[in-house]
Amino acid sequence: MNVMRLSRRGFRLARAGAVALAFLAGLAAVPMPASALVSLDVTSGNINPIPIAIPNFLGGNSELGANIAAVITNDLKRSGLFVPVDPSAFPPAQNSTGVAPSFASWQPTNAQALVIGGVGVQPDGKLRAEVRLWDVFAGQQMMGQQFSATPDNWRRVAHIIADAIYKRMTGESGYFDSRIVFVEESGPKDRRVKKLAIMDQDGANLHYLTKGNDLVLTPRFSPSSQTVAYMSYGTDQPQVYLLNLATNKRSLVGKFPGMTFAPRFSPDGRSVTMSFQQEGSANIFSMDLASKQITRLTNDAAINTSPCYSPDGTQIVFESDRGGTQQLYVMGADGSNPRRITFGDGTYSTPVWSPRGDLIAFTRQAGGKFAIGVIKPDGSGMRILTEGFHNEGPTWAPNGRVIMFFRDVQGANGGPQLWTIDLTGYNEQRLPTPAFASDPAWSPLLN
Repeated sequence: MNVMRLSRRGFRLARAGAVALAFLAGLAAVPMPASALVSLDVTSGNINPIPIAIPNFLGGNSELGANIAAVITNDLKRSGLFVPVDPSAFPPAQNSTGVAPSFASWQPTNAQALVIGGVGVQPDGKLRAEVRLWDVFAGQQMMGQQFSATPDNWRRVAHIIADAIYKRMTGESGYFDSRIVFVEESGPKDRRVKKLAIMDQDGANLHYLTKGNDLVLTPRFSPSSQTVAYMSYGTDQPQVYLLNLATNKRSLVGKFPGMTFAPRFSPDGRSVTMSFQQEGSANIFSMDLASKQITRLTNDAAINTSPCYSPDGTQIVFESDRGGTQQLYVMGADGSNPRRITFGDGTYSTPVWSPRGDLIAFTRQAGGKFAIGVIKPDGSGMRILTEGFHNEGPTWAPNGRVIMFFRDVQGANGGPQLWTIDLTGYNEQRLPTPAFASDPAWSPLLN
């Protein structure tokens, strides 16, 4: 797979003092203050989105400049934290990236933040982009960065710029330079063909990882985002495979007795945890990928499945019916000290630990409805974010602020679709896909 050779460590963010962002030769340096007035508090429950203006990037290729601005606009808009200003309100004359814009001409648009960017292809064939973020009413520059990549990776450049703006305005990491792996479903409802597919987090650059010959389920990224673990029903019993995204080669994790379910990587990527079903019960095991050594983590007659590590690797959340109904439990990574954390009405399943470590997302079934919710690891603070006919399979954005899940559409021609919702529970949006889609998994930020 072609992955852009662009290191985040190479991005230059000027702080106090002079900014020297030489883009396309001859642009003036602009001083940047140590702080700016416009910011967004994402910790409050009621968030007022910030109006932001994102004109087309300047340069010799107007189409490329418009495309980059459109991707940045879409990323920030979908976050629910920004309201892009209608381009029809923009002033007629736009400034170059190297000088301060005419703030007086932008203030009537009510934009609080302004993005001025430039892009071009250099003699060496590399795409170079520069972006500056301005506080319109304070008349101050908040951020300046430049980027270099191959021209075919212009979309990744746009996502990374959107991440940089998001971080400067909110103080938290963005999530736009990431990917989604999922199961695409096509064909009649009783004969669905299921393929593994991967795409950018906004739905672009979709391609298939399997051909649909075998049933596939529950794909999960490794911490490096370069390997996907998934289940396949190509044999009499489901097996867990690892797929290398760079080579498109797959390898069998191992042949295990009985049914195998729900593989997930440890935070260091050195092992996977999964559930084996034998003689009416299912228990959780971990497997060291190098040595193939297997360690049993639960040992009872219940159905224990859907294990997921905490970000620090010290704990595992899982679902179990050991108490009579399907509930969530947390135990040590070695299987010690299991404790129940859900006690509400209904049943709880598909737990996923937030990358921030502060919350666990889950699916709850109660009263004929399926809900996506979050709960603290100690069992307190449970909140339902969305509820409906059939919602299932939450997965976290890399910054722990947004959850993706799939929702079934009722009817003979219905099927699952991908949706996102943020932690406020208000910003709920569908992510369009060419066909039906289920079992999403969100990658970490790409390197």
